Amino acid sequence: MSRPSFDPVSFLERAVRTPSHDSVDEMRELVVETLDRHGIESEVVAGGCVLAAKRSPAPDAGPHLVANTHLDTVTPHVPFERGASREDERLSPESDGADSEDVIRGRGACDAKGPLAALLSGFLAADPERGRLTLALTPDEETLSLGAAALTGRSPGTEDRLDGDLFLVGEPTGLDACTAAKGRFQGTVELSGVAAHAAEFAGANAVAAAEGALAAVRTFDADADEHPQLGPPKLTPTVIEGGGATNQVPAECEITVDRRSVPPETAAEFRSSLAAAVQVRVPDDVGVDVALTDRESPFFEAFSTDPDHELVETVASAARAAADSAELPADRGGSARPFGAATEASYFAPAPTVVFGPGDLADDRGAVAHAEREYVRVRELTAAAETVERSIAALLGTADATRR
Repeated sequence: MSRPSFDPVSFLERAVRTPSHDSVDEMRELVVETLDRHGIESEVVAGGCVLAAKRSPAPDAGPHLVANTHLDTVTPHVPFERGASREDERLSPESDGADSEDVIRGRGACDAKGPLAALLSGFLAADPERGRLTLALTPDEETLSLGAAALTGRSPGTEDRLDGDLFLVGEPTGLDACTAAKGRFQGTVELSGVAAHAAEFAGANAVAAAEGALAAVRTFDADADEHPQLGPPKLTPTVIEGGGATNQVPAECEITVDRRSVPPETAAEFRSSLAAAVQVRVPDDVGVDVALTDRESPFFEAFSTDPDHELVETVASAARAAADSAELPADRGGSARPFGAATEASYFAPAPTVVFGPGDLADDRGAVAHAEREYVRVRELTAAAETVERSIAALLGTADATRR
């Protein structure tokens, strides 16, 4: 029995109309229904993840490729629209060769329902001759990533249900093959002194000790090596609180810090290194405690994939071919570069991982993903779908590798 064809553009129109900022239930149902209509069995596991798989006749003769993205979006929901691009959403005629562009607007258009549509298109079209293909969709990437953590065995009492060899992660990359991303940790520096009357030369001033603690933060990366893809790490103090009365030597002060890490730094290594650096810079009578912010899932640590890896070149070359057939600007898509935000790709490392998809985190007019003006270009979506199909075909030996 013949199966219905899959149109990524029509799917995205439905997906953007489906709110998934408070709950992904409707979005999950849409995906499961779509897979079922195309004859693909799926299962819901690990707190709401959707898994579907295709096995070749020779599953051990090739890699296990996992295509992953997320079902949830940030708040608030932005309604669906489709039409010619607005002035502030257009590339200039000099850069795209067109005066207008057919776009899909709304929450999730590029983050990450557009990438989801492209991955679904590639998955449904695939007919692997070797290896295995898994579609893994997670429910809460924009919050705590509990689903991905459980799916990959990163949460206590869970096992890695994916065991992938290669990962293709859907996010808005402008059709580039993104090979690395900084990690993101959050922690607090707690300074504890001794309260006293401000008129007396007594006590231990925790707020005054913040001067030394902030100096330690400012110079923390003075000798850090730059990562070849991601550049230097970054440590930023974001919130400071301390003191309770204007006439009292304060006994407590707390500084919140945001860490953007590069390999090979782990969250635990960062915490211990920062604690040692702060301890040196504050008075001996002030206590120092550096702690990572409590969360139910692991922080996103930095990841990087060798830009020369077969996965990177496969996706990049497929993107260049697809962009050319879609008549996109010559510089649009197909580059290998770092990704600008932390993602669940972190949980898949150290397996080779590429982040890829249509749309942008931001353009020359400002924020796109997570913004009120979120959009994706229709011809870029179709190019992304073609890229995924070509990449899967090349990596898993699909007989129809050159059909486009």
